[in-house]
Amino acid sequence: MELYCLKYADSTIPASMVFQGGDGDEKIPITFAVYLILTEDRKILVDAGCHTMPHFEMQNFTSPAAVLKEMGIAPEKITDLLLTHSHHDHCEATKDFPNATVHLSKAAYEKAKEYIPADFKVCTFEEELCLAPKIKMLEWGGHAFGSCMVEIQTVDGIHILAGDECYTDANLQKKIPTGSTCNSERSAAFVEKFSQAPYCVHTCHDASLKTERIL
Repeated sequence: MELYCLKYADSTIPASMVFQGGDGDEKIPITFAVYLILTEDRKILVDAGCHTMPHFEMQNFTSPAAVLKEMGIAPEKITDLLLTHSHHDHCEATKDFPNATVHLSKAAYEKAKEYIPADFKVCTFEEELCLAPKIKMLEWGGHAFGSCMVEIQTVDGIHILAGDECYTDANLQKKIPTGSTCNSERSAAFVEKFSQAPYCVHTCHDASLKTERIL
């Protein structure tokens, strides 16, 4: 199994979105990224990313599909697209991966379906979905209604692709939950649980992210 982070843009957002109790006037630099999991028989993309982001200025933009092409992977070769939640920046580019089966929680589907072409194959689930022996989607529901994370088990520990359950590594280091939440108790529980071993959390928006192989 191989795991890659694919960075496709930079921006800034208010600290009040990143941290519970954050200053709404303070701007924090962020990255936009998706993740790619390669197994022997599947090419799994975690979140589709976006082409536009209303109310945010995106800089250094390259579409997620273009980043894949730079790696030598055609977007048409993606077999599975895992949407962690229904927000625009995670779903808008779904149409760029025409042969992928789209996986997302049943709770998130009603809002996310506006981004999913009618002819795409869609698989919804409740609570948990096993994609492969060591890869699962787990519904958490902190950041957004039906929001999920992806769990990858390895011999060295458990890797968590957090979606937006936390925005940056600082959420975990400081144990401050994200300020962008639909369920503050679940967001607080996320940083409390996953800031500890054996978990290694990978966020979508930490400013230090770059396109690179992780596993």
